[in-house]
Amino acid sequence: MTDQRSLTLNENSELVCELPILSGTTGPDVIDIETLYKQTGMFTFDPGFTSTASCRSNITYIDGEAGILLYRGYPIEQLAEKCTFLEVCYLLLNGELPTPEELKEFQGTITMHTMVHDQLTNFFKGFRRDAHPMAIMVGIVGALSAFYHDALDIKSKKHRDISAIRLLAKVPTIAAMCHKYSTGLPFMYPQNQLSYVENFMRMMLATPCDDFVPNPVLVRALDRILILHADHEQNASTSTVRLAGSSGANPYACITAGIACLWGAAHGGANEAVLNMLIKIGDVSNIQTYIAKAKDKNDPFRLMGFGHRVYKNHDPRAKLMRATCHEVLNELGLHDDPIFKLALELERIALEDSYFIDKKLYPNVDFYSGIVFHALGIPTNMFTAMFAMGRTVGWIAHWDEMIADPEQRIGRPRQLYTGSTRRDVPADHGQTKA
Repeated sequence: MTDQRSLTLNENSELVCELPILSGTTGPDVIDIETLYKQTGMFTFDPGFTSTASCRSNITYIDGEAGILLYRGYPIEQLAEKCTFLEVCYLLLNGELPTPEELKEFQGTITMHTMVHDQLTNFFKGFRRDAHPMAIMVGIVGALSAFYHDALDIKSKKHRDISAIRLLAKVPTIAAMCHKYSTGLPFMYPQNQLSYVENFMRMMLATPCDDFVPNPVLVRALDRILILHADHEQNASTSTVRLAGSSGANPYACITAGIACLWGAAHGGANEAVLNMLIKIGDVSNIQTYIAKAKDKNDPFRLMGFGHRVYKNHDPRAKLMRATCHEVLNELGLHDDPIFKLALELERIALEDSYFIDKKLYPNVDFYSGIVFHALGIPTNMFTAMFAMGRTVGWIAHWDEMIADPEQRIGRPRQLYTGSTRRDVPADHGQTKA
């Protein structure tokens, strides 16, 4: 819906322009400023684009004040409880939950594409063994376009769908290979009789010496984590994928851009930072010291995994992640492990301390997912790669939506220039002086 309103740009009402007000199906209205510069000669200034809608999208909706997260209209709580990750993938890619027949076909198609080209395994040898898995993922996922260039016509919906399936199927294989390479262990190839998550866990954690027996509690826990991380609206990495895609770049390059952005500690690296923080605190007896440091405005120490930039009351994913965390700890009998005891005590204090309650610094999804990953035996340096594996489907859905959008054009943010005004190079500059 569009409503035409006037916007006065100075107190004397000398400059007035007509800007449409756009309404979505839910959420705040937005001011369409596409013609602002043409009408006024002015830009808007919005560092971080926190007050700017960069696109129209019907994939994910977030209300940070109310703690709401919807995928295609479905509450994240219901999807995490009632659906599998591949059902959620189908939903994000196609707009509706699959019928049993559609899900069976979708699962079969994904399964048949989990292998990667054998020559791609040679690329790993070019990396040092101690390279961070995310550094390797950026290189390997980017290289997929050199092997699967038979479907790179982004204007073709068929080609986009083929690329989507390939990425969704192969990223878990690549993530597991990144781990195996960095630990010096042999690659474990996918097996078609296993489910999506079982396959990844086997490729990640098994060796040729031992048979892999899936634990349904742990499989379900990881499946739920992937659901909770599948999409999060126009976050930094998704916006990066869209910006890269707006130039017409191939899907593998665009997803690689998203992986690179996700690597940042302020984004996908948060759950890795949680474990590093717990290790730094070291013991339950040290918690009060670090709580005091966190409360001290002059102390650089910050508690990682608490609060959220978008969710001002609670992260709807955190309650689900908390339940999953305790299910895993109970299944593995790890409540007496020092790291987990420390984490649970820190959680208890944060939920009861008035400082955290007043500032709404509740444990978020990163706090719990880091604990679960550690319990599953996934090394800390793989946490962000796990996040990338879950978020890949969201990136693909947004990339496909953007390419199909008739309003789509190459992204080109403007700036508020604060450098030197025009000046001339001195006439004698560069001349050799006697």
